[in-house]
Amino acid sequence: MAKIKDIAAALEMFAPLPLQDGFDNAGLQVGLTEAEVTGVLLCLDVTEKVVDEAVASGCNLIVSHHPLIFSPLKKITGSTYVERCVIKALSNGVAIYSAHTNIDNAPGGVNYRIAGKLGLGNLKILVPKENALLKLSVYVPTAAADAVRNALFAAGCGKIGNYGSCSYNVQGYGTFEAGEGANPFCGSVGELHKEEEVRIDTILPAYLKSKVVKALLAAHPYEDPAFDLYPLQNSWATAGTGVIGELPVECEEREFLERIKTTFSAGSVRHTSLQGKKVKRVALCGGAGGSFAGAALAAGADLYLTGEARYHDLFNYDGKMIVAVIGHYESEQFTMDIFKEIISGAFPQLCVKVTENNTNPIQYL
Repeated sequence: MAKIKDIAAALEMFAPLPLQDGFDNAGLQVGLTEAEVTGVLLCLDVTEKVVDEAVASGCNLIVSHHPLIFSPLKKITGSTYVERCVIKALSNGVAIYSAHTNIDNAPGGVNYRIAGKLGLGNLKILVPKENALLKLSVYVPTAAADAVRNALFAAGCGKIGNYGSCSYNVQGYGTFEAGEGANPFCGSVGELHKEEEVRIDTILPAYLKSKVVKALLAAHPYEDPAFDLYPLQNSWATAGTGVIGELPVECEEREFLERIKTTFSAGSVRHTSLQGKKVKRVALCGGAGGSFAGAALAAGADLYLTGEARYHDLFNYDGKMIVAVIGHYESEQFTMDIFKEIISGAFPQLCVKVTENNTNPIQYL
């Protein structure tokens, strides 16, 4: 039977925790990783009704998009809904796991799902992550180069955009003299040795550093391999905030706004003034993404869609680009579909349910 840690591992394979933004608190919120899972209830927000639903339906794991616990709890007295949810979950043996900005920022994550619902193609990250990549250079004897290279790729190296197994290889030779106590792969103790080698250069996400180094050391034949890791200032084009893409056929502005309203069952679509031109290039960011509208404008978007935006910020785009605001909950509701696909795909026999509670705190008159 699957354990809590197994569900977490499946979710984090898709959306690694290091992808979350600095303010976030994704991951296990309540519960024990070794507990066996009886069922999983999926939701956007954890509320008391959601915890009650989990208990009633025999689910001892809740997977939410928004973390129940954002800030450290100094007391648990039941004075807030967060404290009451924690008390109720612990009392009933219910664990709570959250995947928030890590699944927002992941390739194929929340924003890709929103784009797919709207029929956008040619998708690219709107605001790529910065300072998140490393370059690895390692020197390997020629005969072992393929084995080491493949081990690095298996550990997560060599992914650039839509390409995998990327590396650059330079043939040369290395020299070394093994000292007393050494156990050299080639050459003899006390003698200068010259070995034909390949320098393998490849790229990796910084959060995979430990995993990659471990794989390198396991695959490399040398007792003490020589390798270097360099921080890169390149943007990470496959991970980050929001996406931008194109409609297959340009659309009238009002028609596209109506499509948004229908697709997301939005109580309203608030938007800046229409531009009098057709919509082709669309940028979006689920949740509170109003601050990224500038990036959408700079990228040439005709329309920017988000869940929340500040009133005064919208003046910056009036007459330049349509900004459409549909509500935080509405913009991220399809996150539960991603959760279900990941968990049911990895554990097809496990009961996985989407909450019957609409947790949107905003109602429309």
